[in-house]
Amino acid sequence: MSAGGATGKCLCGAVSFAVRFPTKWIAHCHCSMCRRAHGAAFVTWVGVEAERASIADPGATLRWYQSSPEAERGSCSHCGSPLFFRSEKWPGELHIVRANFEGELDRAPQAHANYDTHVAWFAPNDSLPKKSAP
Repeated sequence: MSAGGATGKCLCGAVSFAVRFPTKWIAHCHCSMCRRAHGAAFVTWVGVEAERASIADPGATLRWYQSSPEAERGSCSHCGSPLFFRSEKWPGELHIVRANFEGELDRAPQAHANYDTHVAWFAPNDSLPKKSAP
């Protein structure tokens, strides 16, 4: 990581990305779609202005899946790593999975989103705000 940005990649390295700081936000999403897409209790997303992010995909392995009428999720078709989310709800933003970044970012997670739909078998042990679905 440099003072001005961060990089990351999928598990196999076929898809990589770079982000110029600042990020817009970082939050843990507990919605059922994120949980299913990642096979996890929640997903930590990094929101960035789309023009501040670049994606390198020399093997053309990035695939976008329309997960709802207004949103799509991007993943590597080679290793299966979920990487990106974009939606008409947040025009001009790209959401990137925090775990796929290498190193530190310019902020820590700030909230739990869609907490009203969280799984009963996991409770976060932090003092971050817990927000309901809009």
